Amino acid sequence: MAGAEDRALWERRYGDARSVWGWAPNRFVAEVLGPLRPGRALDLACGEGRNALWLAGLGWRATAVDFAENALVRGREQAADHDVAVDFVAADVLEYQPQAGAYDAVVIAYLHLPADQLGTVLRHAVPALAPGGTLVVVGHDVTNIAEGVGGPQDPDILYTPELVTSHLGGLHVTRAERVHRQTDRAPQPAIDTLVVAQAAGSAVSSAGPGTSASER
Repeated sequence: MAGAEDRALWERRYGDARSVWGWAPNRFVAEVLGPLRPGRALDLACGEGRNALWLAGLGWRATAVDFAENALVRGREQAADHDVAVDFVAADVLEYQPQAGAYDAVVIAYLHLPADQLGTVLRHAVPALAPGGTLVVVGHDVTNIAEGVGGPQDPDILYTPELVTSHLGGLHVTRAERVHRQTDRAPQPAIDTLVVAQAAGSAVSSAGPGTSASER
């Protein structure tokens, strides 16, 4: 369970700015899920819901979960403004239990927790995938502190491909790598971990090229 101080910090952050992360989807989420036929999608620790909103715009039935009410309010406003349907759920992802076998895509983007807590969220996410469903996990890599730019500076909450994949038993990992992401903060790119994995069964069909967009 997230601490009251963490929750209050995020409530203040989402309450102070118009948009914390912007509304474009994460470029790696778009790269992986853009070509897939729309189905049901789950965005865990969604923030204001930029990835879920983008998926809904493509025809996905999206559920977006976060503990910050201020973030969800903004997400709902954005959904109404753009006439897309997203089911925004107020819940702590450490306790949230997704419906088993229900989702063709699950997204976890920039959720930075101590390793044991991240493992809890990942172990909840894996059984939520439908047969052939795709899990996308992206976050700041531990090497970003010394070699990249931005992001948290605490190595205990940063990712490595090995850390993420260690909690994905039963899935077929198709990508587990460090990826570079150019920002407007510095000449050198930020360094992220990207892991993509698939549940056994029939995969979601391709429906065209992906979309690239800027992100944190």
